[in-house]
Amino acid sequence: MSLSVGAAQSRALAAGLERIDAQLLLGALLGVDRGWLMIHGDDALSVEQAQRFEEWLAARLDDVPLAYLVGEKEFHGLMLKVDRHTLVPRPDTELLVDWALELLPGGRAAELVDLGTGSGAIALALAHRRPEARVTAVDISAHALAMARTNGEALGLQVDWLTGSWWQPLTGRQFDLVVSNPPYIASDDHHLPALRHEPLSALTPGGDGLDSLRTIIAGAQAHLRPGGWLLLEHGWDQAPAVADLLRAAGFVELACRNDLGGQPRVSGGRRPA
Repeated sequence: MSLSVGAAQSRALAAGLERIDAQLLLGALLGVDRGWLMIHGDDALSVEQAQRFEEWLAARLDDVPLAYLVGEKEFHGLMLKVDRHTLVPRPDTELLVDWALELLPGGRAAELVDLGTGSGAIALALAHRRPEARVTAVDISAHALAMARTNGEALGLQVDWLTGSWWQPLTGRQFDLVVSNPPYIASDDHHLPALRHEPLSALTPGGDGLDSLRTIIAGAQAHLRPGGWLLLEHGWDQAPAVADLLRAAGFVELACRNDLGGQPRVSGGRRPA
């Protein structure tokens, strides 16, 4: 098959792919940026490149995340390897990291834990920005934890990686800060079919989507030092329920921050000093 860069992009657009996705797909395939594509539209793809492009295009049109096709995703300034065993890091989750950084002023050797770390995105972003902190990360998936460890080694960042369900591997330990982006999508949410290529266990705990949040909040007081904070990502419509759970568990100074689309996305509370 003879296919030029410009023709490949046109083919992708005609098939229904958005322009930015088509450019990112070709850029990843050729190892170039979008500017290069604009001035090299007549350059021909090799037979192997054209075949890979067709495979990637079909997969992307079937809602396979671009990150799975190219094998990596940028998060908070770090390039992370991802695969089908890990949730693709979302830009909205950077809000959780930013809030955590506000609570961890530089120079203080705080201890923090990321529950349900997946690719390690949150834990590694915090370790990168606060190298003096001791960062621990937990995940029940051995595959996800292996990917997180690989990312940490590639970036030269120190994180204690632990296998287990939520608080289970943290018996007797306390932290200054707990962060988590747990599965929170309700089992009947209409967005789930479009996310079918990502690990279901990282997306939904079933039912109303709150079970993982309930488990984390219920155990948090025992694992937070007095004055420590718990920050949780959740669904756009779950902020009131999460606030009720935090309040019932004895947290104070409850707050919520909105995502890039203006929706309530991260809620937090402090254990009384």
